[in-house]
Amino acid sequence: MSDFIYLASQSPRRQQLLAQWGVRCEQLLPDADEDVEALEAVLPGEAPTAYVQRVTGLKLQASLERLRRRGLPLAPVLCADTSVALGRRILGKPVDPADAQRMLADLSGQRHRVLTAVAVARPSARGAARRWAALSRSQVVFDDWRATDIRRYVASGEPMGKAGAYAIQGAAALHIRHISGSYSGIMGLPAHETAQLLRAAGVKLAC
Repeated sequence: MSDFIYLASQSPRRQQLLAQWGVRCEQLLPDADEDVEALEAVLPGEAPTAYVQRVTGLKLQASLERLRRRGLPLAPVLCADTSVALGRRILGKPVDPADAQRMLADLSGQRHRVLTAVAVARPSARGAARRWAALSRSQVVFDDWRATDIRRYVASGEPMGKAGAYAIQGAAALHIRHISGSYSGIMGLPAHETAQLLRAAGVKLAC
């Protein structure tokens, strides 16, 4: 059993969730010269589910290469990526407040999907790393946001850096009429799927 994992993510929400589940993690963040944004580019005609799984796989591969390059002790590596999909349209992180306002106006009164792909690898000193992957699918329904509410929410700064320009654990929850699926998956790390992958990789959990 491994007593810790590497988390290849800057997300404080993922760190908090792992801590709640009794998983000790160390961040494995990109080097300054790594072009992480290039990994998140959408391919022409790419479906949201294919996109989020492909990006997560690329992030995992980059993380494993980073681990070996730095000569760090071997331990399981966890990567995840969350995407918001309105139909086949992928809503990533807003580039600026105006972009955030446009996204939220499009989501207002609509049902959309939140897709979180998770991948775990257990590197080995001999041979290739073993890998496991899963996909969490959830649905969220917003009520009709007033333009003034959207502007106030965007002005809070919370939408920036969030897929779809909102965080379910924040003030946006006041406008969510219904969710189905995984609440933690919408936050960025689905509990059930992540637990299955970590157990397969030999990671000890709280229960």
